[in-house]
Amino acid sequence: MEIERKFLIDTPPQNLTSYPCKEIEQGYLCTSPVVRIRRSNDKYVLTCKGEGLMVREEYELPLTKEAFEHMKPKADGIFIEKTRYLIPYDEKLTIELDVFHGKLAPLMLAEVEFDSIEEANAFIPPDWFGEDVTNSPKYHNSNLSQLS
Repeated sequence: MEIERKFLIDTPPQNLTSYPCKEIEQGYLCTSPVVRIRRSNDKYVLTCKGEGLMVREEYELPLTKEAFEHMKPKADGIFIEKTRYLIPYDEKLTIELDVFHGKLAPLMLAEVEFDSIEEANAFIPPDWFGEDVTNSPKYHNSNLSQLS
């Protein structure tokens, strides 16, 4: 189960490059239900996601680089490329700040994952967060991949 909130970001923290990051590329074999392939640095994953906005089922299976490359041409829409910065927020939470490249630039989205719905609803975002787009399917990566 994935429980996360998502926010638009206008201006990232000034020290952004001091945080660990991952270079991600991902494509969607299907957007309903969501079936995604992803390369995150040198890790490859196939992900299936259920319906929902803040709360949805999520299953991940490891892929080899060869399997990823084989499936890559089968993706619908554009391949999403982004840098994901991992920003510690408190002793428990991490902000995942995605800075999109290519056709989706200069979009920036921050995601925060939670252990419970109550924890997600009680979250008070930092001042540098913009609009809460958790309940907007427009900002699901699967939908963004269809913008071409």
